[in-house]
Amino acid sequence: MTTPSQQQGPGSHRELLFPDFPNEFASTRRLLERYPDGKGDWKPDPKSRSLGELASHVTDVVGLGAAVLETDDLEATERPRSLQLDSARALLDRFDENVARVTQGMQRVRDDALAQSWTLRFHGHPVAAGLRRDMLRTLLMSHLVHHRAQLAGYYRALGIPVPSIYGPSADEQPSGPA
Repeated sequence: MTTPSQQQGPGSHRELLFPDFPNEFASTRRLLERYPDGKGDWKPDPKSRSLGELASHVTDVVGLGAAVLETDDLEATERPRSLQLDSARALLDRFDENVARVTQGMQRVRDDALAQSWTLRFHGHPVAAGLRRDMLRTLLMSHLVHHRAQLAGYYRALGIPVPSIYGPSADEQPSGPA
């Protein structure tokens, strides 16, 4: 007999969790395509991350989602530190690689694995813990959307047109009737 947590059909954790991921990845990719090569040191404020740090982090958040699918926990201090990238091509290459990795993981993961615990640790201390499905929503998707919005704000301050994310942006207004 199959229990609800083992089923893979409609109503499963997979069916409820993953449908919006492709659109969120596509919106993020459109933003990274507009990255202004060579402007990675720019900051809107001394307390802020640089443009290159933020854009690189956006690509790495997707890799963190893959780690949630591939491991039972993660020690953040043991995770290889990614290089800061400063070109649209390099950012897109890393982003696409991480999207492919997390997409493959989402296709393979079973509902029962999504209902298991997952923990992010920092120097051995838990900083985020919960069911794997909840950690995917928090550490991957909510985290990605948050930093993507920051990146869009950086672009606006630099005069870079912001692409459509959840509908037309101020830079991509649909043309009305002629």
